[in-house]
Amino acid sequence: MTAPPYGTSVPGNRWDLAPAAAERRRVSVVVTHFEQQAELDRTLAALRRQTRPPDEVVVADDGSRHAPDVPAGVRLVRQADDGFRAAAARNLGVAASTGEVLVLLDADTSPEPHFLERMVALPEALPEALVVGRRRHADLAGTSPDDPVEDVAPPRELTEPAWLSEAYAGSRDLLDADDTSHRFVISAVLACSRWWYDEVGGFDETFRSYGGEDWEFAHRSWTAGGLLAHRPDAVAWHDGPDAGERAHDPAARRVETTAVADRTSAPGTTWRGLARGPADVVVTCAPTLDDTELLVTVDSLLAALPRTVVRLSEPQRELVGRDPRVVATDACLPTSARVHLEVRRGLHGDAAAWTSLLEGLDGGTGSREVAGGCAELHDLRLQRRAARWGRPDLAPAGPPVATSLHPWSEDVTLASWLGGWAGG
Repeated sequence: MTAPPYGTSVPGNRWDLAPAAAERRRVSVVVTHFEQQAELDRTLAALRRQTRPPDEVVVADDGSRHAPDVPAGVRLVRQADDGFRAAAARNLGVAASTGEVLVLLDADTSPEPHFLERMVALPEALPEALVVGRRRHADLAGTSPDDPVEDVAPPRELTEPAWLSEAYAGSRDLLDADDTSHRFVISAVLACSRWWYDEVGGFDETFRSYGGEDWEFAHRSWTAGGLLAHRPDAVAWHDGPDAGERAHDPAARRVETTAVADRTSAPGTTWRGLARGPADVVVTCAPTLDDTELLVTVDSLLAALPRTVVRLSEPQRELVGRDPRVVATDACLPTSARVHLEVRRGLHGDAAAWTSLLEGLDGGTGSREVAGGCAELHDLRLQRRAARWGRPDLAPAGPPVATSLHPWSEDVTLASWLGGWAGG
């Protein structure tokens, strides 16, 4: 974790509270390209017409047979043709850039004149912000790359994905973003600070087929404590229909879905039952729990939340037995984890009780007590942000969580719990 180089942060995901940036930052645009010279020409021409011109443009070529032509002043970097490696190409382009704020575009996605000005406003003020613009679609075949895209595209507009438009409208342009909102991030129209890109770790280069790398990147940004925003007034036009409108190979779609599920921990993209993928919830049990108290608590918890990681002392692990979800108490909290539950005294209940407990974090509080002090619930993403800025106010304590979980008592035996007559 490194200290932010400039700017400030805000509570929750309240990017609407962003102050005006104290100063303009150097802006680098990274354009990812593969075998699309005409589309690249149009996008580079559109960048020359920006109301806020970029300080630098880098074209990152993903192994085209011939190097694309770029005008003077545009830097070209290339990687070998080794399959679809858009994630690696973006990282290559970013590594070659020098700006403090990054804007990512695809070669076939051309920005309207105000695009950069609007995209960089938030990352200049809030360096943890990940901003997605509005990608519209048009059939631009037969138009000149020099024609202003804002003039030629609207009469040729194609269908905009309804599910995406509805998600932005329903979340007030991601102001109400939650743990599932990484699904609404598009790497073809994306902006963030260079510091945050490096802090999060850039794109995962193990993605070697179309799709998913932007969702995974946004998921890591969110769990690290980042902000998520949509700028509907920052428009770029994609030449051709949305990928969802095109025919897909079912096997390729399955590979994409699996790749995301194996790398994310949030509902909606990760596995629901299989013990695959990173952890979203981590539970640490106090070493003072009685043997029966511990067994009932852990069995109850894992029955309800089977993908949870439980941290126990060595004697406790021996008691619980071999289970890949049980790790040592001193094991680091996974960076993927959003929730940490510290159990001080035993708890048990049904699946609904444990699941509803996780809803006790309302997106604005960093910690809340559970069941009269039996446990404490922590929002790790807010606590990471607070630690990064040295500002406890970014992860304040909230009121106790209302829960239907039962505190363990000595009249609950292991037999009564397993037999189902202990309650919960």
